[in-house]
Amino acid sequence: MVNNSYFWQLALSFPDTVELPHFEKTSFRISKKIFATLDTANQRACIKLSPIDQSVFCAFDKDVIYRVNNKWGQQGWTLVKLTLI
Repeated sequence: MVNNSYFWQLALSFPDTVELPHFEKTSFRISKKIFATLDTANQRACIKLSPIDQSVFCAFDKDVIYRVNNKWGQQGWTLVKLTLI
């Protein structure tokens, strides 16, 4: 499993990524578009996936990775539980 620190490093490893606040979370953006957020208080990340990738990854383990339960989830936004390591 991935922890907060590793997710943060991974998100910033993409070229031209900028880290900015997004409400109470940290957002990761390229060309002003958010592709992920990190919620350290709740030990989870939210990532934007294509509909096909979302269905594949969510089939892995619905307790760890699952679609956001609203219209955002239908657009590919997916929650990932992180570990406390």
